[in-house]
Amino acid sequence: MTPVVAAITLTLSFPWSPSAPSTSRRQTHMEVRSGRKRAPWYRQLYAWVLVAIALGIAVGHFWPSVGSGLEPLGTTFVNAIKMLIPPVIFLTVVSGIAGVADLRGVGRVGLKALVYFEVVTTVALVLGLVAVNVFRPGAGVHARPEQIQVTGKAAGYIQEGENQSWWHFLTDLVPSSIVGAFAEGNVLQVLFFAVLFGIAVKALGPAGAPIIAGVNHLSAAIFKVLSYVMYAAPVGAFGAMAYTIGTYGISTLTSLGKLIALFYGTSVFFVVVVLGGIAMANRVNLFRLLRHLRDELLIVLGTSSSESVLPQLMRKLENLGAPRQIVGLTVPTGYSFNLDGTSIYLTLAAGFVAQATDTDLSLGQQLGLLAVMLLTSKGAAGVTGSGFIVLAATLSTVGTVPVAGIMLIFGIDKFMSECRALTNVCGNSLASLVVARWEGVLDQDRVRRVLNGEDPEPEPEPVAVEPEPRPTVDAKS
Repeated sequence: MTPVVAAITLTLSFPWSPSAPSTSRRQTHMEVRSGRKRAPWYRQLYAWVLVAIALGIAVGHFWPSVGSGLEPLGTTFVNAIKMLIPPVIFLTVVSGIAGVADLRGVGRVGLKALVYFEVVTTVALVLGLVAVNVFRPGAGVHARPEQIQVTGKAAGYIQEGENQSWWHFLTDLVPSSIVGAFAEGNVLQVLFFAVLFGIAVKALGPAGAPIIAGVNHLSAAIFKVLSYVMYAAPVGAFGAMAYTIGTYGISTLTSLGKLIALFYGTSVFFVVVVLGGIAMANRVNLFRLLRHLRDELLIVLGTSSSESVLPQLMRKLENLGAPRQIVGLTVPTGYSFNLDGTSIYLTLAAGFVAQATDTDLSLGQQLGLLAVMLLTSKGAAGVTGSGFIVLAATLSTVGTVPVAGIMLIFGIDKFMSECRALTNVCGNSLASLVVARWEGVLDQDRVRRVLNGEDPEPEPEPVAVEPEPRPTVDAKS
């Protein structure tokens, strides 16, 4: 256990702040303007997450048995973040709706967000389908579906996928109980209840003011808890990466390297060209936005879960210049309806399985597969394994591609889930800014200043609590 103790000790040996601003070449000038001294690079979260990921790869590669036993470090950190997701979504959405002057604006924002999500995910699906047809990574495998054995976790994923219908995300939208939605951490159900509750509080008028004040106080406390949890991010990333390398091995990457390289290359192309074009059209520098979100992106890389950064992502987007009501609606909804990385993965993986099993798909069958994926790709949670489940559900629904064929890619799914999650986070981050600009409420001057490093992200300020008035005492008595 010596390498494990050494790695954790090194990760925690220096103090750093999870919300510390980035260092810039114009540091001195900007420190004067902001009135706040910037932390050096070695006290910032992204640096220690990078160190933790590197240590995790080393431990998993040289001591695989040790790395395989470190899974609890990663899962515990992700669970700690998931613990905060329901209250963060609920409090942010309720507070945002309460601050809207006209409730019709809530419906308008939701409609614009859904239209944007559908268009962009369709582009992602088509891009994946084009890539798999052009480069044909599965050609020459000649796997026989009847000889493929489905075992272990893959069997559970396939069974869960086969039991899902394309309309499940609609039927699962309404929770059977309020407590159940929070206990299970179902993002869509919590969002559904939060929207109803926020509208109800807004309709109360002045009588709802104490509730709104309480929500704001609770929100400050929850985000304070989040800042504490984020101190464990390097340890979580270290454990998750050590487990991945120790369990699956770096050699796994070479066995299906062409598919992995195609998926990563297609995702990079989508982020740079498609999302970059959308960002440019909305006067946002995508590369500076990704640099601003580097802490969150590195945590996603280490944990393979986009949910591990959802609360912090919402907070950063709000500080960037997007109003709370926009962020509160678009980000949680996007985590189910705007999964760009998952969309690319679905068409690539389905095409690979078809090619590997010598299943010829006509253009009409491929378009039918794409049409089903437009529905099945919605509602997939941003957690590890969800893409595999949705793929199984899609192939089971269509029936033209053998479901057992997905066992061919199960061994590399863990490595592909990292790219899925990263692409999903990039797409959802930009979506909030785009919808806010469409609504005309994006503070573009602040966006420019923050992305240029001229206006550092503020530390969360405690909510001031008004002291109760003391009863006056008559001096004559």
